[in-house]
Amino acid sequence: MNHSQFEAVVSEAMDSLPDWVHEGLDNIEVLVVEEPDEELDLEGQRLLGLYMGLPLPERGADYAGELPDVIYIFRRPHLELGLPPDELRHEITRTLIHEIAHYFGMDDDYLEEIGWG
Repeated sequence: MNHSQFEAVVSEAMDSLPDWVHEGLDNIEVLVVEEPDEELDLEGQRLLGLYMGLPLPERGADYAGELPDVIYIFRRPHLELGLPPDELRHEITRTLIHEIAHYFGMDDDYLEEIGWG
Protein backbone atom coordinates (compact mmCIF):
# COMPACT_ATOMS: atom_id res chain seq x y z
CA MET A 1 0.00 0.00 0.00
CA ASN A 2 1.63 3.23 -1.10
CA HIS A 3 1.43 6.48 0.84
CA SER A 4 -1.58 7.94 -0.98
CA GLN A 5 -3.52 4.66 -0.69
CA PHE A 6 -2.74 4.57 3.03
CA GLU A 7 -3.91 8.19 3.42
CA ALA A 8 -7.13 7.26 1.62
CA VAL A 9 -7.76 4.47 4.15
CA VAL A 10 -7.18 6.92 7.03
CA SER A 11 -9.54 9.40 5.38
CA GLU A 12 -12.22 6.72 4.93
CA ALA A 13 -11.79 5.73 8.57
CA MET A 14 -12.26 9.35 9.64
CA ASP A 15 -15.34 9.68 7.44
CA SER A 16 -16.86 6.54 8.98
CA LEU A 17 -16.74 7.90 12.54
CA PRO A 18 -20.05 8.95 14.12
CA ASP A 19 -21.15 12.57 13.93
CA TRP A 20 -20.63 13.09 17.68
CA VAL A 21 -16.91 12.33 17.23
CA HIS A 22 -16.56 14.85 14.41
CA GLU A 23 -18.49 17.43 16.43
CA GLY A 24 -16.14 16.89 19.38
CA LEU A 25 -12.94 17.34 17.39
CA ASP A 26 -11.55 20.85 17.59
CA ASN A 27 -8.15 22.20 16.58
CA ILE A 28 -6.69 18.83 15.60
CA GLU A 29 -5.05 17.43 12.49
CA VAL A 30 -4.52 13.83 11.41
CA LEU A 31 -1.28 13.22 9.52
CA VAL A 32 0.14 10.10 7.92
CA VAL A 33 3.91 9.81 8.24
CA GLU A 34 6.20 6.95 7.31
CA GLU A 35 7.40 6.06 10.80
CA PRO A 36 8.00 7.55 14.22
CA ASP A 37 11.28 9.22 15.11
CA GLU A 38 13.76 6.88 16.77
CA GLU A 39 13.38 8.60 20.15
CA LEU A 40 9.72 7.54 20.11
CA ASP A 41 10.64 3.84 19.93
CA LEU A 42 9.34 2.69 23.32
CA GLU A 43 11.36 -0.26 24.64
CA GLY A 44 11.45 -1.86 21.21
CA GLN A 45 7.71 -1.50 20.63
CA ARG A 46 6.86 0.04 17.30
CA LEU A 47 4.27 2.79 17.49
CA LEU A 48 1.36 2.62 15.08
CA GLY A 49 0.04 6.05 16.01
CA LEU A 50 0.64 8.94 18.37
CA TYR A 51 -1.46 11.80 19.74
CA MET A 52 0.47 14.99 20.46
CA GLY A 53 -1.39 17.79 22.15
CA LEU A 54 -3.51 18.88 25.06
CA PRO A 55 -6.43 16.49 25.65
CA LEU A 56 -9.86 18.06 25.44
CA PRO A 57 -10.70 17.70 29.18
CA GLU A 58 -7.49 19.59 30.10
CA ARG A 59 -8.25 22.61 27.95
CA GLY A 60 -9.28 25.60 30.00
CA ALA A 61 -11.40 28.61 29.14
CA ASP A 62 -8.22 30.40 28.05
CA TYR A 63 -7.43 27.78 25.39
CA ALA A 64 -7.33 29.84 22.21
CA GLY A 65 -4.88 30.63 19.46
CA GLU A 66 -2.96 27.39 19.93
CA LEU A 67 -1.41 25.38 17.15
CA PRO A 68 -3.49 22.31 16.30
CA ASP A 69 -2.99 19.06 18.15
CA VAL A 70 -1.79 16.29 15.86
CA ILE A 71 -2.60 12.61 15.52
CA TYR A 72 0.17 10.82 13.66
CA ILE A 73 -0.63 7.54 11.94
CA PHE A 74 2.56 5.70 11.02
CA ARG A 75 2.42 3.89 7.68
CA ARG A 76 5.51 1.66 7.74
CA PRO A 77 4.85 0.02 11.14
CA HIS A 78 1.33 -0.82 9.96
CA LEU A 79 2.67 -2.40 6.79
CA GLU A 80 5.28 -4.34 8.77
CA LEU A 81 2.45 -6.15 10.56
CA GLY A 82 2.05 -8.16 7.34
CA LEU A 83 -1.73 -8.20 7.54
CA PRO A 84 -4.08 -8.99 4.65
CA PRO A 85 -5.68 -5.83 3.17
CA ASP A 86 -8.98 -6.03 5.09
CA GLU A 87 -7.23 -6.67 8.41
CA LEU A 88 -4.78 -3.84 7.68
CA ARG A 89 -7.67 -1.43 7.08
CA HIS A 90 -9.22 -2.57 10.37
CA GLU A 91 -5.92 -2.02 12.23
CA ILE A 92 -5.51 1.46 10.73
CA THR A 93 -9.03 2.35 11.86
CA ARG A 94 -8.35 0.87 15.30
CA THR A 95 -5.19 2.97 15.61
CA LEU A 96 -7.03 6.13 14.58
CA ILE A 97 -9.80 5.51 17.13
CA HIS A 98 -7.20 4.79 19.83
CA GLU A 99 -5.46 8.12 19.20
CA ILE A 100 -8.75 10.04 19.04
CA ALA A 101 -9.59 8.49 22.41
CA HIS A 102 -6.42 10.08 23.81
CA TYR A 103 -7.60 13.43 22.45
CA PHE A 104 -10.86 12.92 24.38
CA GLY A 105 -8.79 12.30 27.54
CA MET A 106 -8.77 8.51 27.76
CA ASP A 107 -5.44 7.10 28.90
CA ASP A 108 -3.83 3.80 27.90
CA ASP A 109 -4.89 2.05 31.11
CA TYR A 110 -8.54 2.85 30.46
CA LEU A 111 -8.27 1.88 26.79
CA GLU A 112 -6.68 -1.42 27.81
CA GLU A 113 -9.50 -1.97 30.31
CA ILE A 114 -12.15 -1.57 27.60
CA GLY A 115 -10.23 -3.65 25.05
CA TRP A 116 -8.76 -0.87 22.93
CA GLY A 117 -5.23 -0.90 24.40
